[in-house]
Amino acid sequence: MTITDLEPKLVFGIFDEITKVPRPSKKEGKIREFLLEFAKRHNIEAKTDPIGNVAMRVPATAGKEGAPTVVLQGHMDMVPNQTKPETHNFDTDPILTEVDGEWLHSKGYKTTLGADNGIGVAMALAALLDKSYEHGPIETLFTVDEETGLTGAKNLGKDMITGNILINLDSEDEAQIFLGCAGGIDTLGHFDYTDAPAPAGYQFFKFSILKFKGGHSGADIHLGRANANKQLARFLFSLYRAYDGQVAVADINGGELRNVIPGNAYAVIGVPADKKEDLRKRVNEFAAVLEEEFSTIEGNQEVTLETVDTPATVIDADTAKRVVWCVNSIPNAVQAMSHRIEGMVNTSTNTALIRMDRDKHVITVTTSQRSEEESRKYDIAGQIYAHFDLSGARVEQGDGYPGWTPNMNSEILKVAVKAYEDLYGITPLCTSLHAGLECGNFLLNNPKLDMISFGPTLRDVHTPKESMHIPAVDKCWNHLRRILEMMADEK
Repeated sequence: MTITDLEPKLVFGIFDEITKVPRPSKKEGKIREFLLEFAKRHNIEAKTDPIGNVAMRVPATAGKEGAPTVVLQGHMDMVPNQTKPETHNFDTDPILTEVDGEWLHSKGYKTTLGADNGIGVAMALAALLDKSYEHGPIETLFTVDEETGLTGAKNLGKDMITGNILINLDSEDEAQIFLGCAGGIDTLGHFDYTDAPAPAGYQFFKFSILKFKGGHSGADIHLGRANANKQLARFLFSLYRAYDGQVAVADINGGELRNVIPGNAYAVIGVPADKKEDLRKRVNEFAAVLEEEFSTIEGNQEVTLETVDTPATVIDADTAKRVVWCVNSIPNAVQAMSHRIEGMVNTSTNTALIRMDRDKHVITVTTSQRSEEESRKYDIAGQIYAHFDLSGARVEQGDGYPGWTPNMNSEILKVAVKAYEDLYGITPLCTSLHAGLECGNFLLNNPKLDMISFGPTLRDVHTPKESMHIPAVDKCWNHLRRILEMMADEK
């Protein structure tokens, strides 16, 4: 069985077309061309704005012209992540898909699937084409660069959409309706370093932590998965203490993307030659510790130590120590739980990336903070700022993006709940999402917007293990059509 055999055929057929179009964040030109050509092919009104967003509109079914306009919204871009060795070119290559029972994923789990948010785009386009149901006026909005900056939502062109009801199709748990999301901000620490000669009499090794599950730094942060950057710094910190500071660091890097819990990290380190056997013993002991601590959460991680040639230079001792101390001690993961919605994360921070730029002689540690409350978002971001500053780093903070405060009296929420109950006989969970959605930015442009978000079940998004539950797509599609049918009867 292949993707084109799956039901609903209209939705999966469009999604299959989307998987063939390269669309990494900030490089949405090809998917924008696809969308505009799609609209032209089907005689659908379409327009773009200066930032590159695309909007479409179809009129109401005859007799339903008085119904309110409903906006269906998703984002064009996808997270480009792949297994090592990296052989996939996200700028040119299609995503190859594979059906595995009830799940769809990339072939061999080699790359991200792009269901985040390709399936949302596919459902919105299908809603414009489907003639089997009655609906009021429908607008669609497809934004650029959601994954790395919410750029399209922040810079939405005037009059791109006219409706005051918006359904965001970028959520990842079927049978759940989201009515709020966290706001976020990035905080970066830049450590300038100088080259120093590799110390004489030292043996050098590449120490690696590999194949932690990782995952979305918002939606998966509550799962307690290991952060490879934190664990790398934890082990290096223990070496500094055990060897009385006799540790040299020649290279350090970790993490995949700014919005992903890091699954891989490594450092090239040197220790006195007479300590090499003790180092091997400590690596084995640390691997056993990680196995024990994360036995029910991870399971496939690897901790490796390889002998390498002595490098010509290492990071100056002061900076290397400050980087290790900083990453080891910086706050990470869940910081507070919500007092509004039981079981929901309120505030978190993720130590996402460690990058060493040899040309510029700087090591950058990238972190991201999220919270359902603006005050707590800026509080944890301030703590991270102070931590970097005290560690001697140059600190950089982005503008961030706003959260979306839950509206329990939302009219579209009431319709969506009733539609789900009618279809499936159960009440969906109405909750908030500890991840960034574009809805907060839309509210800044139009405070009157009444919004919800839902989507089919996705797992391990932003990682090569990203998978989509096939039956959930059918349920979600039926739910969307039922909502649009019910809204067609509203005046």
